[in-house]
Amino acid sequence: MARIAGRTSTPERLLVAGRELFSRCGYNATGIQQITDDAGVPKGSFYNHFESKEAFAAAIIDQYAAETRQAWSRMMERAPAQPVAAISYAFEQMIAHNERSATWTGCLIGNFAAEVADSSELCRQRLAVAMRGWRTMLTPLIRKAQTLGEVRDDADPSQLSALVWDAWEGALLRTKLERSAAPLRECFDLILNCLLRPSRH
Repeated sequence: MARIAGRTSTPERLLVAGRELFSRCGYNATGIQQITDDAGVPKGSFYNHFESKEAFAAAIIDQYAAETRQAWSRMMERAPAQPVAAISYAFEQMIAHNERSATWTGCLIGNFAAEVADSSELCRQRLAVAMRGWRTMLTPLIRKAQTLGEVRDDADPSQLSALVWDAWEGALLRTKLERSAAPLRECFDLILNCLLRPSRH
């Protein structure tokens, strides 16, 4: 990875470099020296802005979660008015993003949850907040779709939202193994046409 140049502030350069390295190499395999080298700043400057590697990782989790919320809001501005169509639009956009990037690094939140949730209480808490945020974004759409008869109404919308994201995270893990976005398309097809399909009475 090339050093980060320009007039970007030191904390921002560190966050950009750290996020890239954590996504590509994982938390435990990434050292502070690597982060500062890629950010193009002295190693000592790291501790002027972050008290520890754990606190640094927590800041990256918060940043990633905030960007996800912003991206969701932008997608909803462009999405169709009908709730199921809006859900489909959002997930199609996310699938297309993964297809374009083709780095197959999975989801930073999911990767961190698997790697550091047991060893860092701080990161575990921030990861839990991020995942709750995802459920909160999707739940109102599912609830509205239930009232319109577009989605099964025999389950709580927040529980359905959680299950959708759980399935999605599992599919993202498969993309890392298969080096393909096909698991994401398969997963969302099942979510839309089986999991969320209105119940027959």
